[in-house]
Amino acid sequence: MLITQLRNATVLLEFQHAGRPVGLLVDPMLAPRGSLPALRYLGTRRQRNPLVDLPAEADAALQRVTHALITHCQRGHFDHLDRAGKQFLRERQIPVLCMPHDAAYLAQRGLQVQPLAGAGRQPFALGGQVTPVACTHGRGWVARLMEHGHGYLLELPGEPSVYLAGDTVLTPPVRDCMQHLQPDVAVLPAGGARFDLGADILMDAAEVAQAAALTAGAVVVNHLEALDHCPTTRTQVRALAQRGGWAHRLWVPEDGECRYYPVPTVKSDAMNSVAAEA
Repeated sequence: MLITQLRNATVLLEFQHAGRPVGLLVDPMLAPRGSLPALRYLGTRRQRNPLVDLPAEADAALQRVTHALITHCQRGHFDHLDRAGKQFLRERQIPVLCMPHDAAYLAQRGLQVQPLAGAGRQPFALGGQVTPVACTHGRGWVARLMEHGHGYLLELPGEPSVYLAGDTVLTPPVRDCMQHLQPDVAVLPAGGARFDLGADILMDAAEVAQAAALTAGAVVVNHLEALDHCPTTRTQVRALAQRGGWAHRLWVPEDGECRYYPVPTVKSDAMNSVAAEA
């Protein structure tokens, strides 16, 4: 599987399904730098979002998009689906996979919606299985104001299993996914987002380190250095992983970077053994 980090939580997963290439775009925020509102209002460092433009590689990557996957999009969460993202999906008639909760909202905006069946492990439209994992987008009173959404564990034929955590703090469902389902690759938010008041609404580097300790798989972090309410930096995450001894499993991509993840050798050998016995 080829994973390309575009910006913030927007990533592109590329793999094969039924002999054809698939480009699965996750949570498209495609607006130009500074064209969206600030998310912090107090102090002198208020900035409009996004803080950075899309990378030069984005145009070519977006040409390869065949499907989209949305973790959450209501209650003003433009950092996961903004106006430019909706326009892109609508104009190119991209099928949009989502939870049933978001189906009507997206359909009203002219998108080609293909809702999942709901909670629980289920067949995925692009092959294999998908397991939605509930997100908790914050703690305390601020959490009651948030749209929580779902992350997804994708188990695709001939590909490493990938957990797209979505916007969440580290909770029992997230821990259970990491520890018991053991994704080969986990894409986690590390921005430590918070508003002017209230607790964190997103994992920070310390919680990502806790999550990484629960699995032997690779860890990819994003939601970094693109929004004004996400203080965690790429340097901080890399340094924490180095001190914790898991830097060899970590990828902290710059915007526009891509990395290929093969099926782990152990899993590949096990699959070949099952096929031989059959």
